Amino acid sequence: MQRPDFFTLHNGEKAKLPFSNTEYENRLSALRQVMVEQDMEVVIFTSMHNVAYYSGFLYCAFGRPYACVVTQDRSVTISANIDLGQPWRRSYDENVIYTDWRRDNYVRALQSVVGTAKQIGIEFDHLNLEMHGKFKAAFESAHIRDVAPATMKLRMLKSAEEIVLIKEGARIADHGGEAIRAAIKQGAREVDIAMAGRDAMELEIARSHPDSEIRDSWVWFQSGLNTDGAHNPVTTRKLEQGDILSLNTFPMISAYYTALERTLFLGEPDARSLQIWQANVEAHELGLSLIKPGSKCSDIVAEINELFASHDLLQYRTFGYGHSFGVLSHYYGREAGLELREDIDTVLEPGMVVSIEPMLTIPEGQAGAGGYREHDILVVGEDSAENITRFPYGPEHNIC
Repeated sequence: MQRPDFFTLHNGEKAKLPFSNTEYENRLSALRQVMVEQDMEVVIFTSMHNVAYYSGFLYCAFGRPYACVVTQDRSVTISANIDLGQPWRRSYDENVIYTDWRRDNYVRALQSVVGTAKQIGIEFDHLNLEMHGKFKAAFESAHIRDVAPATMKLRMLKSAEEIVLIKEGARIADHGGEAIRAAIKQGAREVDIAMAGRDAMELEIARSHPDSEIRDSWVWFQSGLNTDGAHNPVTTRKLEQGDILSLNTFPMISAYYTALERTLFLGEPDARSLQIWQANVEAHELGLSLIKPGSKCSDIVAEINELFASHDLLQYRTFGYGHSFGVLSHYYGREAGLELREDIDTVLEPGMVVSIEPMLTIPEGQAGAGGYREHDILVVGEDSAENITRFPYGPEHNIC
């Protein structure tokens, strides 16, 4: 039997994608303009975020490589045979399937689309050394350059369709937050409370976005010592009276990430905990007031740093004060050029979406020990910014 290295298969009908055909054409047109400006004949995307952004298809790697190849007249996803027809159904344009009958059929499938191109763009921040070496060997006569920074800048400015979806995500994050708050009680385990929030969000996504793939939504619910890190996983720890709590909901709709994060207490906090919490809320509100078109990320950071320093709390800050939203999550994607950090001088523009999320962590053994974090999402407009997070924050609302 002669088995192919790669093939095409249109199994079923095209699925309804998260955005219109016009949206995907606009993204590809903007990319192709960058390709002209940077003298690239073809771009090979390998990251989950860029493949999803330009094709609508969010792959599940499981140790296998995937791609989206864009030329001036084609857009083709490259997928593994294990997925068969699903990548084509979920891709805006073409799809080529590679088989695993022979090693490196993935590269052969790429070559079939790239052809004799001499100027190729790839994502330097995504390819590992092994795959980079295979690309160099497969396209040995081509000049390979980095397209990742330029595509990140394109993704940082959201379209009207993207903003609609992000607002939906923020709404569903709040919905999950309400389910979590209702499940908080002494003796309940972190994992049980987290599941209540996740289930509520997935059910709401299924109800309001029935054509989307239901995947990847998650919750981090932390208590006591476990609140010291923003990304600490859920455990089976049981809640105790007086615990500091951290509520974190992350609904994922068609690869688009949104978040809600709140500090809560089970029972009245002690005086020092309340003082630190109120200082973090003050920083949060200052940050909300500073998000507007024309503001520079590093300048926003400097002002919040001054506030924390005035409370003698700056040394307890754990990370930057916010970041971009869009096609990203905890295991793929990041728009590092739009983060609220000292080393980022990006100026906010209409269409950008950014969070404000100050966090203080007081080490165990000190008064007020624990991690304090509030998180809202803002859409930058022409004259101001719209806060799309509705869940209340602060001691007036979140003492259970």
